Amino acid sequence: MEPEPQERIQIDDQVPPGDIPGLVADWVERFVPSSWREAAARGGPAAVREVRSRSDYEAWYPLFGRSGLVAPAWPRKYGGLGVAGGTARLIEAELRPLNLGRLNPLGLNQAASALLAYGTEEQRLRFLPPILCNEEVWCQLFSEPGAGSDLAALATRAGLDGEEWIVDGQKVWTTWAHRSDYAVLLARTDPGVPKREGLTFFLISMHQPGVELRPLRHIGGEVDFNEVFLDGARIPDFQRVGPVGAGWKVAAATLTSERQMVAGSGSGGVDRIGGSSARRLIPLSRTPDVEASGRGWSDPVTRQKLVRMYTEERVRDWTNQRVRARAKAGLAPGPESSIGKIHQAHLNQAVQLLAVDLLGAGALAWPRHPGAYGEDMPFEIKGMLRSRANSIEGGTTEINKNIVAERVLGLPREPDPWRDVAWQEVPRG
Repeated sequence: MEPEPQERIQIDDQVPPGDIPGLVADWVERFVPSSWREAAARGGPAAVREVRSRSDYEAWYPLFGRSGLVAPAWPRKYGGLGVAGGTARLIEAELRPLNLGRLNPLGLNQAASALLAYGTEEQRLRFLPPILCNEEVWCQLFSEPGAGSDLAALATRAGLDGEEWIVDGQKVWTTWAHRSDYAVLLARTDPGVPKREGLTFFLISMHQPGVELRPLRHIGGEVDFNEVFLDGARIPDFQRVGPVGAGWKVAAATLTSERQMVAGSGSGGVDRIGGSSARRLIPLSRTPDVEASGRGWSDPVTRQKLVRMYTEERVRDWTNQRVRARAKAGLAPGPESSIGKIHQAHLNQAVQLLAVDLLGAGALAWPRHPGAYGEDMPFEIKGMLRSRANSIEGGTTEINKNIVAERVLGLPREPDPWRDVAWQEVPRG
């Protein structure tokens, strides 16, 4: 057995709870840069963001991954600490002021969820440690031009050729594919059975012939999404997760984790899909320009809107804490993640629109720098434009409402006349 890295913190469930804050503080003192610690002591996460660049954090992050603190509830052999939910919460509370957000969220949520639930021991040992250290970045190849809300209708095909699968098809709206080393892939391996029964779940390398990316630029100028074309791409059978034809069941583990993430309760948080929060809007409402417009904090109607948004954000946070507690207790994420996703989509869009309302005329025009497409756009405007996707990504609001209706409220399933018909016999537009 290889020796554990020196960065690994020595915490397990035998450590008295009262000792955990001190052990985490000792680790922070040894391994977190002093400028970050000083900023956290001075002003918490917001102050840390002012002194720490993204590139600095990415360079330091593998050390964090080797510590066991990124996912402390994971077993030690996969890079975690193997601790129970209560211990994990104590650890996270001590780290929170340092703003140590988890990188590689699609790896931590989608890929890891599938591997922990259905992967082999060899697969877990191969893929989970590099996910923790952000050494192999992941994306998700699920949605297709004709299979978004009805994901089970997907047409990407995979056929076995000896010990490898050959994949052909097209995926779309693939977040961060241009930054990724691997992807979780859902492909059709048997068109002669009903659509949910003929799917298989794979782990595919993005760095190979037969994988072509085309970026999809946002209205705000940035690139998060991509089209991905698969033309004879190859996957070793070792990188198949679960039995052939059981991909729909495996994918369910990743989809619920994605909803947690988009709802703000997963490892990746919700920072990537928003803009302003209600907490940030309160200082904005007090700036001289906004106050002079009559729409600022002095206006009782504005105060009422801001406090309502702030209250809803707190309710969302508490709900997500319950979801996280379930995950850290080792329980699989359930349909409750859809509740958070529905609420977050509506709330974030409302918050971003309120930010634009506060800016008034300043939201309509701003200085433009030639060649800087979208880069000179005010933060609040980017947040508002980006938030329109919140009710689509991670499963549309309509699909998530169906999940809540069926699995939480116990209402009858929505009729599907093609549910038990072979996929190749189902009409497609």
